[in-house]
Amino acid sequence: MLMGTAERRGAPADDGATGVAEEPSAVRPEAPDRDIPAAGPDTRAGEQQPGYRPLWREEPARRRRMPDPVRTAAVRAVLVVAVTLILAMVAFLSTLAESWLAFPMVLGSVAGTVVATWGVLDVWVTRQVWNQRHGVVSVPSSTARAMRRERRRARRQARAAERGRGRIGRRGGSGQLSHP
Repeated sequence: MLMGTAERRGAPADDGATGVAEEPSAVRPEAPDRDIPAAGPDTRAGEQQPGYRPLWREEPARRRRMPDPVRTAAVRAVLVVAVTLILAMVAFLSTLAESWLAFPMVLGSVAGTVVATWGVLDVWVTRQVWNQRHGVVSVPSSTARAMRRERRRARRQARAAERGRGRIGRRGGSGQLSHP
């Protein structure tokens, strides 16, 4: 059973679930989301009591977040696989019911399987391309990291040479020798 805010206010400081008792003064109310304002000095009376505990605690992520292109491909693949599974289930059930819908659903399931396979391969290829372009962070002797270092060094040298050429042009003023 889920407890609402009113039930949580009456809860003791340590319910044994976390094993850690928190001091009420150590708990700072924070906004769990951008659209929910944080409880501050302008809170109404009775909204926050001494035994108040937040409903959840932010924990650091165990794994790094997937890069945006890989995450996009993964979401697309999951959606396509879900639709394909639904098509296959409808095809199976309509076959059992001897419905006219069975044949179109079987065709849709076959097409969906092809598209779902493409979607999963797309995730794999996108991930490989991302790792190849941006380097594998977990390996200290990564070739991509050495290549990035070389590119950075070359860009710095090119910028320094460009600045040097700009200074030479400004020194002489008209670009002519002082005694013609």
